[in-house]
This record gives sequence, C-alpha cells and structure tokens, in this order.
Amino acid sequence: MEQKNSYEKIYDIVKQIPHGTVATYGQVAALAGNKRWARVVGYALHVNPDPEGIPCYRVVNREGRVSEAFAFGGENRQIGLLEADGIEVKDGCVDLSKYQWRKEIF
Repeated sequence: MEQKNSYEKIYDIVKQIPHGTVATYGQVAALAGNKRWARVVGYALHVNPDPEGIPCYRVVNREGRVSEAFAFGGENRQIGLLEADGIEVKDGCVDLSKYQWRKEIF
C-alpha cells in the first residue's frame, strides 16, 4: 500500500471539514498525524492543487483569524467564502467557540 506524503494527509483532513465550520492549522496538523505541522499545513494550503475540492478557506489560525495571505484571492476572498458557508467573520476573526469543527483526534 502506498504511503501518503504530509500534504496528501493534510488535504484528506481539510476535505472533511464540514460546511459551516472551521479548523485551525494546529488542529489540521494534529489530525493529519503531527501536531507540530501547523506551518506545514499553511504551506500545503498555499499550493492547494484543488481549491474547489479542498476547502482551504475553512482553515484559520489558533485565534480564529483569517489569513492575510490567503492564496486564492486574499483575506477578503477568504472572508467571503466563510460567510457564504454561514460563518460569521468579525474584524477578520471567526468565533472558534461557535464555529470550530469538533473532530476527535484518535
């Protein structure tokens, strides 16, 4: 069986983030197998090969802040996509207590 590389593992997790929720870079990293990969998650999402199928806009920082360097149209584009998902963004920030994906790490 072929082993997946770190980016493939990250993309697999990001594809699972449900509509109307967000995950943090650290959360995606932990779910992908290495809690220290938060920065790697950022790199992977910046070169996302399938923005339609891999909803990288649903990933925010640990404070719920959107990325100023969102690779697919900038901060305002990410905010627009999140709002289209029904997620309230106030001053560039998402309320994690309300919108964070509750996925257990096994």
